Amino acid sequence: MKILVVNAGSSSLKYQLFDMSDKSVLAKGNCERIGIDGLITHKCPGKPDYKINADFPDHRAAIKLVLSLLTDKELGVIESIDEIKAVGHRFAHGGEIKKSSVLGEDEVKYLQSIVDINPLHGPPALSGFMACKEVMPNANHVGVFDTSYYSSVEKHAYVYPIPYEYYEKYKIRRYGFHGTSHRYVAGEAMKLLGNENAKIITCHLGNGSSITATVNGKAIDTSMGFTPQDGVPMGTRSGAIDPTIVTYIMKTENVSPEEAEKIINSKGGLLGVSGVSSDCRDIRAAAREGNERAKLAIKILYHNIKKIIGSYIAEMNGVDALVFTAGIGENDKALREEVLTDMEYLGIEFDKEANDNVKGFADITKKGSKVKVFVIPTNEEYMIALDTQALTK
Repeated sequence: MKILVVNAGSSSLKYQLFDMSDKSVLAKGNCERIGIDGLITHKCPGKPDYKINADFPDHRAAIKLVLSLLTDKELGVIESIDEIKAVGHRFAHGGEIKKSSVLGEDEVKYLQSIVDINPLHGPPALSGFMACKEVMPNANHVGVFDTSYYSSVEKHAYVYPIPYEYYEKYKIRRYGFHGTSHRYVAGEAMKLLGNENAKIITCHLGNGSSITATVNGKAIDTSMGFTPQDGVPMGTRSGAIDPTIVTYIMKTENVSPEEAEKIINSKGGLLGVSGVSSDCRDIRAAAREGNERAKLAIKILYHNIKKIIGSYIAEMNGVDALVFTAGIGENDKALREEVLTDMEYLGIEFDKEANDNVKGFADITKKGSKVKVFVIPTNEEYMIALDTQALTK
């Protein structure tokens, strides 16, 4: 079975085509600047990369171009669109949908109904689905929701201590995000441990970051909340802060709720503190040159990561493995060292030499450590393809 995995953003559409007979990736690419001045990058193993400016005013035009490339005699990997039996769609927010689902009329109506609590990711994901459905009406379409991994979280961990009526009326609760990534790397860690009942903390650290606690293969808590704004500081997002700060800024700066949200969502985080960049690499370079605010931003980041790890160890009454993944988690050896230093009391001892030489997957555990420490590259697209295959057999 051949499955196309689609991840639609507001002005982008990323894709991968899988052959599930051997789990291989036949082609992948990205349509960028949809509706502006389009650019597509298309890659196939064993063939030169293909990159051109293209005119796609909307997601429908983008997916049509993708399909034409996939079936092109020179650049393509399939003879007909009909070879694609199913399409897996990534949705960052599925509300209270508990698992990946075939996208029928009821599911689509529900996803449309929660756009108000998911204004950033909801509309483009739905646009991508509608475009694919129109162009590939004979394929099965499956939604894989980052939030559904947290359907196992108990109510006391997801209901906020505000008037309960706001949960009942507006479903204001902790949803959690990056669930597909956490599910993948936690599963890989359980395989490495040979223990399906393991207690695992997964750190998905990138421009957007979240930390999740998993026991017996099920999430029990996570750092992101009602929105992806909560938790550890991120590239431009503040992460968890005293909520009164927002209303105080609104009053003292005389700004609207929308402007205040933009301040903490687009001007906060590492960018807001460092004044340099939202990219950890730029901030580290500035710190090495003596920029004190850049040094402070890095310290705030690893300080908050350590706090959440410690709280989850207490919540789970121990931990068997700690996992780092995503852009910063996989590539920033200095951050991993900063987070892991002085955690011996919790049974976490890392091997500095192994940490300094990570390339892809790595076990960076020091001999004798009670807790394993892994670096595991995430693979959300593969998880989406697996779920799609399972639901369309």
